[in-house]
Amino acid sequence: MKPLELEIFICRSDNYGVLVHDPETGQTASIDAPDANAILKAAERRGWTLSHILTTHHHTDHVEGNLALKEQFGCEIIGPINEAVAIPGLDRAVGDGDTFEFAGHTVNVIETPGHTAGHICYHFADDKLLFAADTLFALGCGRLFERTPADMWASLQKLAMLPDETAVYFGHEYTLSNARFALSIDPDNERLRARAADIEALRAAGKFTIPTTLALEKETNPFLRAADPSIRRNLLMETRGNDEVFAEIRKRKDNF
Repeated sequence: MKPLELEIFICRSDNYGVLVHDPETGQTASIDAPDANAILKAAERRGWTLSHILTTHHHTDHVEGNLALKEQFGCEIIGPINEAVAIPGLDRAVGDGDTFEFAGHTVNVIETPGHTAGHICYHFADDKLLFAADTLFALGCGRLFERTPADMWASLQKLAMLPDETAVYFGHEYTLSNARFALSIDPDNERLRARAADIEALRAAGKFTIPTTLALEKETNPFLRAADPSIRRNLLMETRGNDEVFAEIRKRKDNF
């Protein structure tokens, strides 16, 4: 089986568009549909025909292109069962623990409530790919619009249990701001300082910061590091629960 091919591009102002293409069958999936025109242009640029849209959650900047792309390509739209009524053009609803096949590649569905109540991520285990959308960013996590900090902490722990070498594709280019915030929470982390410098250089050159890996996020992302003694000391929360520390980090990021 040939490896999947990925096309990464910017949609709207800071959304990442991601096309996943199987060169053997020709099937192509868009991870969410932030902007139909941008996705259409990316598909035409590669000579690909869209067969699927894998929707992670109901926010407009992730589903706005659903109906136009479905009309253009007749593609199948798969999305979260717990947000089914809010996903335009949904054909198949999936939930936590479900699996399905994309061009012979097994896709595992992981429910990650927090950013929204029914947000899901798509894990291509054999391909070592995770499409995390607005649950896990490089050096960040999504804002909590519909569920609690404890819910999001539990969701992030689900993702952290995946293999370290998993490549993580996220929904927005927020990495530079996230890096600057992470340094305010975890200033003694040498790996984070080096990564932040790399990110500054990448963004100054107009380059993307996607993908990341779970190993790198575990080392540097404060939202996965609520149990770290240094972070807990910096927050004066050494005796508090991990979900409480996470909630404090999220609150500080919201006000950063």
